[in-house]
Formats: sequence, structure tokens, C-alpha cells
Amino acid sequence: MISKFTYPATANDYRARARARLPRFLFDYLDGGATDEQTLRANEADWAEIPLRQRVLIDVDQVDTSTTLMEQSCSMPVVLAPLGLAGMMARRGEVQAARAASNVGVPFTLSTVGICPLEEVQAAASEAIWFQLYMIRDRARIEALLEKVWNSGCRTLVFTVDLPQPGMRHRDFRNGLASTGPRSKLLKVMQLLSRPGWLWRVALRGGPLSFGNLRDAIPDARNLDAFKAWIDAQFDPTVTWADIEWLRERWKGKLILKGILDVDDARDAVRVGADGIVVSNHGGRQLDGVASGAGKLPEIVAAVGSQTQILADGGIRSGVDVFRALALGAQGVMIGRPWAYALAGGDEAGLSNLLESWQQELRLAMTLTGVTRIADIGQAQLDRPQNPES
Repeated sequence: MISKFTYPATANDYRARARARLPRFLFDYLDGGATDEQTLRANEADWAEIPLRQRVLIDVDQVDTSTTLMEQSCSMPVVLAPLGLAGMMARRGEVQAARAASNVGVPFTLSTVGICPLEEVQAAASEAIWFQLYMIRDRARIEALLEKVWNSGCRTLVFTVDLPQPGMRHRDFRNGLASTGPRSKLLKVMQLLSRPGWLWRVALRGGPLSFGNLRDAIPDARNLDAFKAWIDAQFDPTVTWADIEWLRERWKGKLILKGILDVDDARDAVRVGADGIVVSNHGGRQLDGVASGAGKLPEIVAAVGSQTQILADGGIRSGVDVFRALALGAQGVMIGRPWAYALAGGDEAGLSNLLESWQQELRLAMTLTGVTRIADIGQAQLDRPQNPES
């Protein structure tokens, strides 16, 4: 584990710091995956299996990591993914994260079940943030949220399609987050008392800890039993492609479907008018045993890459991994755990440092593979076996 006297340099360094600062149930909520966490591990490991092709003696004096995602200029092709309860990872967590993302020049996505309200988060950002939506049973609430999001200036909606109900996450059961009753409450209290720094910084100085965009439905974010009950009651397993068409009719901005892992689903996403998709297994938090994002990305790119913008997520832990995703055909990536580790472990400054480090890693990967523009990254930058007959 990285010492508190050592300057953190990587996502894993910040993970260690986050683990030391957060109550266990919050760290496990952030860090854990479904059941045996096979897919969680595969997400990260499979990027490491993609070798890059190093080239030399190419003019790489002017390397540019900037690009455009959903018609928004970005300093690099990275988007901060939506993360529920992010405002409990640090004091006014989503506000700090949005500010860091704006300062570095990448989009921030606010979760429906974030802590800080849309208005507060947008006020902290110099660019329009993105907003993530779940299809809940109360369609009137959905329509009211869409109007509120549009009026705030947000023009990119990320709709999560792979959560008809929450996955089975054993860590959350063990630490009392996914269970109710006196024993679970006692477990959480003990974990909170073991982190007095978090109680002071976040619980006391970071209030109000409410679900900012759902305050009338779940007023107190600290009441995790109420949060679980609302999720169980409102997440809608009846959602079909017809509901996406309903959403497309009502949302006039950019629409991204997050949670696509199958070619047929990718084609349907294009058919209903999605402007982009995120190749994702929800960070290994839903169905354990499914393929990694890295494993599914190439075939989805081959099927619909010319028809829609494709982002990838899951297991991306460095600027080199960002490069790998681009080489496999993605136009950008979404990152979740890394930005939350950095925020929990180092607040806004820690997140800014991590993003700037990733940009430098991406720039170096481009330099040493001989490309100077994001648009030039592709299969030619991967070290694949050559066919001697070609």
C-alpha cells in the first residue's frame, strides 16, 4: 500500500488512499463488483493483454491529444462516467469532480442518484456537464428531470440500459450496505466511527447529504435503507426499445446509451437514433461472467462504428489504456472508479493530477507509436502477428 508520505502517481495509488479514508461500506460500494468479481478482474486484465506497436524516427514534435466528443471539445478523449453517491466520496464530491474535469478540459457526467443537485454541479463547471438517467417507473418524474436537465444547459444525456435491477454484489451484503435491520445498521455505524476524518470532512462539513435531483423522493442520502428501498421500487425491468424511442422523442440533444455489450443491441441502438453508445458491462457490477469491454469492443466497432460514436469503459486504468481503446476503434472512453479513487484519496487536486498524468501518458503513447493526432490512432498502432502471405 502506498504510504501517506508518498506522492500518488497512478489510479491504484489513489485507490489505496481512498481505502484508508472511506468507511468500508462506501469503499466496497465503489470498488466492488458482482458475485465472484470475475468480470471485474477481466475488465482490467484484458486491456493489459493488448500490445502496442512501437515505432521510431517519425516526426512527433507536435502531438495533440485533443478531440471532439458529442460535439464538445475535449483536451483528451476521456469522460468522467456517472457514479451514484459520488458526493459521499469527498466533500460535495460531484462539485469538486466537475470543477476538476472542467479545468483539465474533459466532460463530467452527473448521475441521477448523485448527491449534489444539477444546479450546483453545473455552476462549478465551465462547460455544460452531461447527465445520466435511469428509466424509472415514474415517467412523469422522468419528463420533469429531462426538462430540468435541458434548461440547465446540458445537451448530452447518457441513458443507462443495463440496470433493470441491481446486480448481486457480495461485498455490499457483507458490510451491511445491501441488507437491512439492526445488525446492518450496527455494522455501518462501526465503519463510520472507524473513519472520523470522513465524518468531519464529508458527513459534517459536506452537507446536505441528500440525493440532489431526487430530494422529494429520497430526502436523506445517509439513510441507505431508504435508498435501497427506492431503487428496488423504482428501477423498471419492463423497459424495452420502445421506451428508448419514447425517450428519443422527448430529448432533443445528444443521446448516448450506456451498457451495450452485444452486436445486435448495438445495431438496435443505432436504429432507435442513439448518437453514441458506451460498450460497457457496468464495471463488472451487474452480471458476473460476461465478457470485458476490451473483448467486445472490436466486433461492435466493426458492426456500427461507422454509424455512431462509440465509447468504451470498464477496467481502464491509465492513459495507455485510453490509447488501447482508441486503437481498437473507440472514439473515447468513460472512466468511473479511477476518478472516484482520486477524488476520495486527494479531493479536487488529486483528480486534476490524475487526469493530467493520464493525458501525459496518452501523449507519450502517441509519441512512441508514431502518431500525432487522436484521429490517426487505429489498428496500425497495435502489435499484431503479421500474415507472411499478405
